[in-house]
Amino acid sequence: MNIAETRRTMQKEIVATTLKTMHNHPTADSVYETVHLTYPSISKATVYRILNQMAEDGTALKVSVPNAADRFDDTCAPHYHVRCLSCGRVEDLMIPLYDLPDIARDDACGFRVTGCSLLFTGLCPTCEESVSE
Repeated sequence: MNIAETRRTMQKEIVATTLKTMHNHPTADSVYETVHLTYPSISKATVYRILNQMAEDGTALKVSVPNAADRFDDTCAPHYHVRCLSCGRVEDLMIPLYDLPDIARDDACGFRVTGCSLLFTGLCPTCEESVSE
């Protein structure tokens, strides 16, 4: 393995480990800021590239959030997400999964459905509490 390959592998491991320890569905900017504190030589472009590559190869999930930055999740098992409409926090929503692509195949739209993305919205407990006060 040459030096460039070793560096890329080390950078990928650093980003993957950081994502795994953050536990808060961070944006790419948040991952970069955390990585940069310990590894100031790593570039923002490198962190973005690695996160997107991880999402493509299935070692991370990219959670698309309407009108906001994408979030990343190190939990790759199928599950849903919920986003707070007030503070923007994104959390795992552990409810029974339905095979929506299978259900959609019965539709006469003509598409071959290969997947779906479903994001629930609401208020997190902290924001709900501040609204009720």
